Amino acid sequence: MKKVELAEIKNLVEYEKVREAMREAVIALKKDRRVSVGDNLTFLFENRETVLFQIQEMVRTERIVDDAKIQDEVDAYNALVPDPGELSATLFIEIPGIATFTNEQARAAVNRFQGLEKDAVFLVVGAHRTPARFEGGHSKEEKMAAVQYLRFPLSAESRRAFLEGAPSRLLVEHPRYKAEAALGEATRATLSQDLRE
Repeated sequence: MKKVELAEIKNLVEYEKVREAMREAVIALKKDRRVSVGDNLTFLFENRETVLFQIQEMVRTERIVDDAKIQDEVDAYNALVPDPGELSATLFIEIPGIATFTNEQARAAVNRFQGLEKDAVFLVVGAHRTPARFEGGHSKEEKMAAVQYLRFPLSAESRRAFLEGAPSRLLVEHPRYKAEAALGEATRATLSQDLRE
């Protein structure tokens, strides 16, 4: 899948003119890319459109006008665009009612997911099981980040099975959290398109 380039990023004035339409399009796009696994984990499968929107929003929010700083954002977010033969996702740890928790309670609730990056998350396609590869630097031994970035580097056999319609699901096998969710037809169709790019 083609990475986002600096030339594609609109300046603040031009982006404001198209922001609402772009926002609505990305919300619609994300609908089939979002998969909840149990009550606390949501996976959002990324592609270049979702990443482009995130970059534009970051540039807008931070009021970035310097090309070198915009390029830094492009470089950082391009890590979310899947490479050939893989799927990438942003993983959100969602704790209902966390806004009412004390800092200590919130930290404890999120920290129960420590170790998630150690062979606990899988994309299962038919008989093929692909462990998620987490991007480093988002968690420390004493603190788990509530947002994680990960990739599923599919083997040629797994990719072929996915494209041929083999039943597929996300599986989490963590000592303190076990859940799974089948990928619906709309999600599979969208992700198949990603794998063909």
